[in-house]
Amino acid sequence: MDKIEIRDEHDVVLARTAARDVAGAQGFSVMAKTRIATAVSELARNVFLHGDGGYMEYEVLREGNKIGIHCRFVDQGPGIPNIEQAMQDGFSSIATLGHGLPGARRLVDDFKIHSEPGRGVRVEIIKWN
Repeated sequence: MDKIEIRDEHDVVLARTAARDVAGAQGFSVMAKTRIATAVSELARNVFLHGDGGYMEYEVLREGNKIGIHCRFVDQGPGIPNIEQAMQDGFSSIATLGHGLPGARRLVDDFKIHSEPGRGVRVEIIKWN
């Protein structure tokens, strides 16, 4: 797995660009590249804004004829006290639009989130081509 540290806004751009480039190298369509890049941008931004920094790991998956991009986001921030609430459109803990987590979930094929208050958040996504 490759890894990108996410400490500032520039790192969010690096994560988005890496996801788009890897998807492009694997022959993903323009729409699929846009979806993975947008999801990565939202999740990396959450690591930066809510998680006091962290990292994204990513890799190419192969299952038979399917090719996927797997990304894992990890932070050591305060965590999410109520994941169900955080996954609802419009919910925000910092006065944003509240589309980040639920929007990212809609853009990918597999979405998993785990959080323990005081111990950070871990989100994993997969986008298949």
